[in-house]
Amino acid sequence: MFNLKPLSPQAIPAALEKAKHYRLLNEPGAAESICLDILAVDPENQEALVNIVLAMSDRFGKDYAVGDSRIQDYLSKISDEYECAYYTGIVYERRAKATLVKGGLNAFGLFQQAMNWFEKAEALSRGGNDDTILRWNGCARIITRNNLQPYEVSANDFIE
Repeated sequence: MFNLKPLSPQAIPAALEKAKHYRLLNEPGAAESICLDILAVDPENQEALVNIVLAMSDRFGKDYAVGDSRIQDYLSKISDEYECAYYTGIVYERRAKATLVKGGLNAFGLFQQAMNWFEKAEALSRGGNDDTILRWNGCARIITRNNLQPYEVSANDFIE
C-alpha cells in the first residue's frame, strides 16, 4: 500500500539514539519501527539489531503478539557470540517474566533457559563484565521467591 521512505545512511547515528530514547519512554513500537528503517539501509548494523531485539521483547508483557521467530531472526544476525548469547538470555528472561505475570505456566522453564544462556555468555565474557552473573542471580531470586517449579504435563491436562 505504501512505499516506505528510505533513511539516509548519515541519519543512522541519530536514529539509533531516537530508538534508545523511545525504548526508555516505554514506546517499544516506535523504537522497533526506527530500527527497521535503520536495518533497511544497513542490515548488519549491530546496534540496531540489539535494539530491535530489546524493543520487541519489551512488548512481551503487553497485549501485543510478538513472534519468537522474528526475534530469533534478529538474534541470529548479532555477530558477537557473547552479545548473541547474552541477549538471547534476556529474551528468555523477559518472556518468563511476562509468563509469570499471566499465571506462570512454564515460567520456570523459561527462566531456566535464560539462565542457561547467561551461563553461555558468561563463558564468553571478557574480564570485568559481570552482567551475566547479575542477570542469572536475578532469575534465581525470582524462581526462589515465587517458589517456581518445573511444569509437568499430566493426563488431566488434556481434553479428550
